[in-house]
Amino acid sequence: MASGFFALLDDIAALMDDVAVMGKVATKKTAGILGDDLAVNAEKASGFVASREIPVLWVITKGSFLNKLIILPLAFLLSAFIPAAIPLILIGGAIYLAYEGAEKVYEMIVPHQENKSETVSAKMTKEEVLAIEKTKVKSAIVTDFILSLEIIIIALGTVIGKPIMEQVLVVSFVAVVATVGVYGIVALIVRMDDAGFVLKGMSEKPLAQQLGNVLVKGLPIVIKSLGYIGTVALLLVAGGIFVHYIDFIHHLTEGIGLPDIIKEFTAGLVIGLASLMVLMLLKKLIGKG
Repeated sequence: MASGFFALLDDIAALMDDVAVMGKVATKKTAGILGDDLAVNAEKASGFVASREIPVLWVITKGSFLNKLIILPLAFLLSAFIPAAIPLILIGGAIYLAYEGAEKVYEMIVPHQENKSETVSAKMTKEEVLAIEKTKVKSAIVTDFILSLEIIIIALGTVIGKPIMEQVLVVSFVAVVATVGVYGIVALIVRMDDAGFVLKGMSEKPLAQQLGNVLVKGLPIVIKSLGYIGTVALLLVAGGIFVHYIDFIHHLTEGIGLPDIIKEFTAGLVIGLASLMVLMLLKKLIGKG
């Protein structure tokens, strides 16, 4: 009886060793998209009323966990029974990400009237601010769903062919690390200014004052920079999927003597702009109808 129990412990220890090794590999494979995920979500989680930043971020984080609870079992079922559907899902998600990135590029370049329904002002009532907040949160959770899908599918690709228990443990580990790590860092970013004010209030020393000023003045710059980085990240993630999973684009870019990052960005931007133009045309046609 005792020997059977210790044999079970040995099996569990061996399994956890395997999971740790494969977890490292899977995390390394998804590191690039995790960096993109951070940039995109930091940009999405900014722009709220200061007192609501952490509560809103917590709502988005819970939405991210829910997204992964939905995606994980579906990914394992697809991997087991319909593996051919996985590339199609990746491409579908990539089209959405490319569209979102291209829309941001279009808004940067083409003069347009600011969408007041998504802008918070001091004259707004609490109900109006909460309505805008709800819209932004919904957008952030939808984008997180697509990015989470890409992360989970890529992580799953590193353990295909392994026993199902190892697949579940490794991919679930990556999913948890992605959520806690990304949104933990996002929380630190959006509270930079508060940390700066605390430093300035705690000490009269010049170094503390200077550091506090850097944190306070640096937050708008960081948020604005992350907006640009997030846009580029969306297009890179999407373009990388197009180049690797669509044979026509893969062969088209294969003979071009440019770095992969340029090829992927271009693919994401071109398909994103095409998606944006199609959607804008459809809106005009529906409006006329």
